[in-house]
Amino acid sequence: MGTKQLNSGGELMAKEIKQNMIRPRAKKLPDVTDEMWVQVDEEHRNLTEEFLDAHSFRDKTRKQYTSSLRQFFWWVHNSLNGKKLYKITKRDFIRYQSFLKNRGMSSSGIALKKAGVSSLNNYIENVVAEDDDNYKTFRNFTRGLPAIPKTVTYEKVKITYEDYQTMMKALEEDENYLGMAWLATAFNVGARRAEIIQFKTEILDYPIPEGQQYVLSHKVFGKGSGEGKVLEYMINTEALKYLKLWHEKRGYDHEYLFTTTYGGQPKQMSETWADYFCSDVLSDILGRRINPHLFKASCITYLLEVKKIKIELVSKYIAQHEDVSTTIKHYDLRDFKEEKNQIFM
Repeated sequence: MGTKQLNSGGELMAKEIKQNMIRPRAKKLPDVTDEMWVQVDEEHRNLTEEFLDAHSFRDKTRKQYTSSLRQFFWWVHNSLNGKKLYKITKRDFIRYQSFLKNRGMSSSGIALKKAGVSSLNNYIENVVAEDDDNYKTFRNFTRGLPAIPKTVTYEKVKITYEDYQTMMKALEEDENYLGMAWLATAFNVGARRAEIIQFKTEILDYPIPEGQQYVLSHKVFGKGSGEGKVLEYMINTEALKYLKLWHEKRGYDHEYLFTTTYGGQPKQMSETWADYFCSDVLSDILGRRINPHLFKASCITYLLEVKKIKIELVSKYIAQHEDVSTTIKHYDLRDFKEEKNQIFM
């Protein structure tokens, strides 16, 4: 997959300066392999499996909980000398959070790891404690802890429509039709990376009612407890244009629109594909750091700032928020420069 190289010495120097100014990305903790996992206390392994089997988690959630609990109990094995779960204290868990922080994990990453352990603890407190004397007085040791200090986050620099056009032009020159389809969808639809990969090819056959500039997607699962919040996205004609182009160029049929080929077989794209695409392709085109999470906010901001769509409509139908305050707080990147200039006129 090609990239658009910066061809000006000044632009390259500016890019290097920007990269030196941003916080380095945290390295992912090594996976706890099966060989490592069998070294963990058998009771801890059994509790983990019982907890996972007792819940009907969707695949993504199950993977997150599995990873979080394996990481935690591997740390317990090494740093607490295999201390039994019912003996672990709040102070012990604060040490675990420090362990994660000292290895560069973000506050949101630490919170995710904490959530996995907390869910297991709730299960033990509510279910296991009835039958196991060791857990009769067990309490969830992740409750009531000091708030996890927020990591200094990257400044959100909106992706403008001009930025979008620049990236689309570069991808077209590279004949990167999959990239064009993903970018057009991310910028125009406002879906998250985990939701985009759920879009099915059947969408291309949906009729567009006369006078309407979009089709409504089938149901996808967003963020939220259980299976996740059920969402339907408005996919406009701009995104449909490039989705159809990618479908035409990929040369095979598949249930899902966003697919990649592994071992000669097309499969539904993983979420991490978008991370690579943004960091190794789009960031080089614009000469600044781009990540998948920026697109939802940029889509919303474009509709508010340029298209002048009412925020209530954008919040409900694009952001998919029940409360407009969520949209304003996290996804409205307008700087209100002109309005601020009017204050002291």
